Amino acid sequence: MKLYRYTILILLIAVYSCQTGPDVPIKKRPNIVFIMSDDHAYQAISAYDDRLINTPNIDRIAKEGMLFTNASVTNSICAPSRAVILTGKHSHINGKIDNISPFDTTNVTFPQLLRKAGYQTAMFGKLHFGNNPKGFDEFKILPGQGDYYNPKFITATGDTTITGYVTDIITDLAIDWFENRRDSEKPFMLMYLHKAPHRTWMPAERHYKDFTKKTFPFPETLFDDYLSRETTAGTAEMNILKHMQLSYDLKLTDSVAEQLDIKNWNTIGNRIGRLNPEQKKSWDAVYDPINEDFAKRFPDMNDSTLMVWKYQRYMQDYLGTIAGVDENVGRLLDYLDENDLSENTLVVYTSDQGFYLGEHGWFDKRFMYNESFKTPLLIKWPHVITPGTTEEEMVQNLDFAQTFLEVAGVVPPEDMQGESLVPLLTGEKEKWNRNGVYYHFYEYPAEHAVKRHYGIATKEYKLIHFYYDVDVWELYDQSKDPNEINNVYEDPEYADVVTDMKEKLEVLRKKYKDSDELNTQFIEHYKSEGLITE
Repeated sequence: MKLYRYTILILLIAVYSCQTGPDVPIKKRPNIVFIMSDDHAYQAISAYDDRLINTPNIDRIAKEGMLFTNASVTNSICAPSRAVILTGKHSHINGKIDNISPFDTTNVTFPQLLRKAGYQTAMFGKLHFGNNPKGFDEFKILPGQGDYYNPKFITATGDTTITGYVTDIITDLAIDWFENRRDSEKPFMLMYLHKAPHRTWMPAERHYKDFTKKTFPFPETLFDDYLSRETTAGTAEMNILKHMQLSYDLKLTDSVAEQLDIKNWNTIGNRIGRLNPEQKKSWDAVYDPINEDFAKRFPDMNDSTLMVWKYQRYMQDYLGTIAGVDENVGRLLDYLDENDLSENTLVVYTSDQGFYLGEHGWFDKRFMYNESFKTPLLIKWPHVITPGTTEEEMVQNLDFAQTFLEVAGVVPPEDMQGESLVPLLTGEKEKWNRNGVYYHFYEYPAEHAVKRHYGIATKEYKLIHFYYDVDVWELYDQSKDPNEINNVYEDPEYADVVTDMKEKLEVLRKKYKDSDELNTQFIEHYKSEGLITE
């Protein structure tokens, strides 16, 4: 099947390449631009939902290409998601199960294979793990999470600090590479990776001046009580009211916190400390009045009014960083258009996972529930993808590596576990036969206290098994309960569904070579590293 699709791809590339006229030589293989942000909720892209923000530049990719409504991740946490994307293998196979474990550099990644096949490759932005990414002719990456203001970058020749705002800088680096070091004789693959909108949600000056004045609608489940999920959702430590920090997350100054006798677990001071005097003056002019107003209101606040205040502040800063991403995506798309690069370039926009914007009262990710499990995915490929197409098939970040390799005419390694998206991109949906996707989250006990769990999702249902210190099953009817608040696993009316979904889950676990034995191995590893104490 893979060889068949590979042959079709070569024919497709040849046909596509000749569309400019009979006297024009066959063009090179398609270029690839992979754009990924960090923790960008699909709810914060107006092509999906325009209630929170307008993102005209990201939306351009959907208007000129395809919008996926059932894209998801295999493990909703930053570094493991990126490892899955690079390797085309589930976390338990590539070894990067969490943000703690090191990435096994013996893994073969799709950039290595593209470079070997003649592509010029570059990476700019946030990788999150490792200081020397394999398979790139050039890279400038942030160390770890990186900083929003005046960030440091790791390069092959040493570290450097660049003055400015990180989202603008990453775009400057990408455009500079296009302008000065791109080899026009080779196809290229660019990984253009934004830090934003990762916590602590620090917008550019032009955006925090605007967004701190806005108010936003509440999600239906902001005050979720977790009644049917007390031991799973109810024990997580990512509630906006209880766990979002006033200083670290919402920019309350230490002096105001002391004045109000509020305990700050972490301070934003070290992040603000990166601002130069001119930047700090602009910051203080906007955030000091917000702090002063909060100090006046706080004594009369109850849990409900404090939750609402924290939600609005969260959205102001989170969405302010999104505005910067959207502007810069527009800059890059404009560059491709203006330099005659768009016609033969496949452009992908996605995030390393979804994110909670107050749904279930939460921020962060990790759960298999929709807001963190699903991820935005928009792809354009001129003359191949029909503009304005919406695709509802279930796809995952597991599929990117094989897709890019097939697009480039490279036969994917047999041990990659995804499925090429090419049949969907080319309108050959009859060749797509996936009816369920697999998920597994491992990082527990750890920050946010989301328990270990694995599960299967189809278009109709989602079955999740939480394990380690609990043994809880949950089933959600996606059509009747899109907010996933009613666990119907014990409902007799769903007994046949439970049986069917468990059978499908076991098929996927065998297909992807996951097992309870592996679960035990990973737990024992946590214990040996002192991450679990009994």
